Amino acid sequence: MNTTRRDLLKFGALATAATALPSIASSGTAPAPVGKAAKPLDILILGGTGFTGPFQVNYALARGHKVTLFNRGKRPSPEWPGEVEQLHGDRNTGDLKSLAGRKWDVCIDNPTSLPFWVRDAAKVLKDNVGHYMFISTISVYADGSKPGMTEDAPLAVYKGKDAMAETQANLMADIENLYGPLKALSEAEVRKHYGERSTIVRPGYIVGPRDETDRFTYWPLRVAQGGEMLVPGDGQDPIQVIDGRDLGEWMIRLAEARTYGIFNAVGPDYPLSTDAMIYGCQAVTANGIQLTHVSPQFIDEQKVELPIWVPRADNPYAGYGSVSNARALAAGLTLRPLATTVADLLDWFHALPAERQAKPRAGISREKEAELLAAWKARKTG
Repeated sequence: MNTTRRDLLKFGALATAATALPSIASSGTAPAPVGKAAKPLDILILGGTGFTGPFQVNYALARGHKVTLFNRGKRPSPEWPGEVEQLHGDRNTGDLKSLAGRKWDVCIDNPTSLPFWVRDAAKVLKDNVGHYMFISTISVYADGSKPGMTEDAPLAVYKGKDAMAETQANLMADIENLYGPLKALSEAEVRKHYGERSTIVRPGYIVGPRDETDRFTYWPLRVAQGGEMLVPGDGQDPIQVIDGRDLGEWMIRLAEARTYGIFNAVGPDYPLSTDAMIYGCQAVTANGIQLTHVSPQFIDEQKVELPIWVPRADNPYAGYGSVSNARALAAGLTLRPLATTVADLLDWFHALPAERQAKPRAGISREKEAELLAAWKARKTG
């Protein structure tokens, strides 16, 4: 089946639960030097050791900021290139004692999916942070079928009994119905407590090094293997992704500029189709490929999932591939070339343990792909 709202929601919720990961490989090109910020900030990051958090930390340190992390301390922290203060607590149980009596210029809230986390943190932080930044999701939109969704589109409505009583277990058990509405209510809590001192960032698919979901990773890995590839649709369905480094670093620049408001954090800054994405991966791997396009109906009939791809027609989630990022670009969002993301992602993935590489977490096996290609050709010639 094609990528559905459930796929986007499930992996979106899990992305922040990634374990501590190996160091990030580069594409062989030395990164450009990062200049110091005009005014150093005291930054509190809720979370900080998952997917995008380490990118925020590394960039903030490079810019000369002071960084404090608050989390449960369940994961080993990466080796930071500077001093990072670590505070421990548990937002599930309301244990926020280590935050009491402290002040920060800005707070970045990375992992929240439950509105009571925002409410309870505000009891301690509301008068002690100047700027509250919240990572949300494009899944908050009520109607995912419309291309070009802007930040002003209507939001999903919670239909349960008590949003403040929802738990992580409830969320994971009914993620398709709860994730978007609970994120929307979390946003509402942010605005309630911090008002115009808040920034809400709504990413779509976050990709690149450290992405433990393998949703986007499936495609460069498959292209690197070469040969005949099964490609869903006609190859022209729109794709949107954002490199986790671009997201994390932009959050720090938004904090430096005291930029408030709501922003869709998606890329690239040009229309990207399924075929263009695949050929972009080929430009990095340099392996010969032959694309065989199969219909969305065939994919549905075969009950398989091909990640990232969302058909642009007759699909309630077609808009997920063409969300408007105009406001974010105007606010300084910069995006790495696709080739850089692909090269760095492959370097990172190939540095993982062999047993992890042997079991990608999204996409289909080569054996299943061959089976599907044979079935498609038999249908076409039958």
